[in-house]
Amino acid sequence: MLERWRQRAKKLKPETYALYLACRDPRVSWYAKVFLAVVVGYALSPIDLIPDFIPVLGYLDDLVLVPVGITLALKMVPQVVLDECRHEAREVMAERKSVSRLAAGAIVVIWILCIALVVVALGRMVKE
Repeated sequence: MLERWRQRAKKLKPETYALYLACRDPRVSWYAKVFLAVVVGYALSPIDLIPDFIPVLGYLDDLVLVPVGITLALKMVPQVVLDECRHEAREVMAERKSVSRLAAGAIVVIWILCIALVVVALGRMVKE
């Protein structure tokens, strides 16, 4: 059973990259692009909704939320686009194995900005 989970986890990485590519395709609807961007951003983000150090619940998002989000996102993309993006994702991932530090940094900055916006909005609500 553990080996089956590992195989599925290995498939998530190219699927996530394929969704990223699909998000940039003009044949995908705008609402699907928004959902794809949220799912890809969360899947690649080093910051979790539920921190991993919380027993049991910490891995809930990694084991349930990310795969469910990816599955739903895959259903929103036209099959022709998805096939092309999967092919391109496999080619790109076969060529390079390194992690992009620039992309990781950008995701961290986006999370910090989102948190700052929420804090500012809450601060304004409390003052009123």
